[in-house]
Amino acid sequence: MAKRTAWLAVAALCVAAACARAGGTDSNASQTARVGQPAPVWSEPSLPGPTLSSGSLHGKAVYLNFFASWCPPCNAEAPAIDALARTYASRGLEVVGVDVLENAGKAASFRNEHHLVYPVVVDSGTLRDRYQVNGLPVHVFIDRNGIVAKIVVGELSPAAMRADVERILQ
Repeated sequence: MAKRTAWLAVAALCVAAACARAGGTDSNASQTARVGQPAPVWSEPSLPGPTLSSGSLHGKAVYLNFFASWCPPCNAEAPAIDALARTYASRGLEVVGVDVLENAGKAASFRNEHHLVYPVVVDSGTLRDRYQVNGLPVHVFIDRNGIVAKIVVGELSPAAMRADVERILQ
């Protein structure tokens, strides 16, 4: 009898798990960034404004840089990322800063302090969740076909940034 009860309990758990997955419209699961997969779709408020969306970047190589104004490595990397944005814009690179969980004022101060030419989106957590950001900085490289080529958590050297940018521009 105990064996039958245990089997029924396992069967019930399997059915419940299958139903939960088959519920079908969990857009967050299908919108999680994975290397080798299409980048998640998004639209966020931006600076200089008013909004920026992934759709507007179609056909461009995209470098998303997740940062926060309080993050020392983020501040240290900003000049090198800006230099890449300036150098490679004519070849189709679009750099987008993603200020994670701060407000527009802090994002604007960061952008102005570092004299950034690239746009900064003010993320309320949507992009953070879709790219599973759990530390800063995070660097995401997306090729011209909209496929996530590489995700790097942590600080990158200017040479490593340049190599990753060159790879997505091919």
